[in-house]
Amino acid sequence: MRAIGLDTFGGPEVLRAFDLPVPAVGPGEIRIRVAAATVNPADLVFRAGARSDALGTRTPPHVPGMEAAGTVGAAGEGVPFAPGDRVMAIVSPFDSPTGAYAEQVVVPAEQAVVIPADLDFAGAATLPMNGMTAALALEALGLEKGATLGVTGAAGAVGGLVVQLARAAGLVVLADAAPADAERVRALGADHVVERGDAVAAHLRAVQPDGVDGLVDCAVQDELVDAAIRDGGALACVRPRRTSPGRGIERHHVLVTRDRGRSDLLERVRDLAAAGALRPLDTRVRDAAEASAAHDELARGGVRGRIVLRF
Repeated sequence: MRAIGLDTFGGPEVLRAFDLPVPAVGPGEIRIRVAAATVNPADLVFRAGARSDALGTRTPPHVPGMEAAGTVGAAGEGVPFAPGDRVMAIVSPFDSPTGAYAEQVVVPAEQAVVIPADLDFAGAATLPMNGMTAALALEALGLEKGATLGVTGAAGAVGGLVVQLARAAGLVVLADAAPADAERVRALGADHVVERGDAVAAHLRAVQPDGVDGLVDCAVQDELVDAAIRDGGALACVRPRRTSPGRGIERHHVLVTRDRGRSDLLERVRDLAAAGALRPLDTRVRDAAEASAAHDELARGGVRGRIVLRF
């Protein structure tokens, strides 16, 4: 089978096609014929070698990719899927035979769910990792209906999904955006949109003088956002952070790879998408052979939604 991977870490140019054996399916697993695999920032980190220690003794080629959509080709014993089912899945390139950039991938069944009938593969491929990250962040905060939530990076992939999930949960959403993205973020469900940037905490406090009850820092602004949160509130970070906000604020680090078997969260994301309460990310589809160009484009910034590789 064809896979897009690397045998040495480096820039986008190290990605190339490899011919690999079709992975075997064991009990509790499914093999997916990949139609679409999403290009995420985590894939750029993987390609550059920043997580090479997590690969242990695995030998090259290493295949990136953490979320995919396609059709079940084979199902192991004891799984709730059958060949032909359309599914989306979160994939771990550190534990599965390959990452998602391959014609066929094998994953534990709990990392996949059936795709709604009206959702195409490209859109579905953007939801497993990004959607579960958003759901985990809100779960960590534990806010009740009617509570106030701040979201930084609301025009981005995870941030936009946080806004939508929070709206569906009945939270009052205060989100940031550049002027060009403000209407888009409002359309996702934000109740208030403030200007993004280093002064975002002051802008959020201008709307919510007592501070928001919780905040998801998708823009990774770290200490710059702390002042926006009320005393005793909560903060969810999508990347590790060493410093504490203080003032009794609980800090949570969201790590989707740790919770990738949470099929309940993946089902929730899927069900909201099926009901029209959660919109998949905008996609720009490229052929898998253009993976290097896709990585370069994402690294340069300015991508709204996600680039998806077609297999």
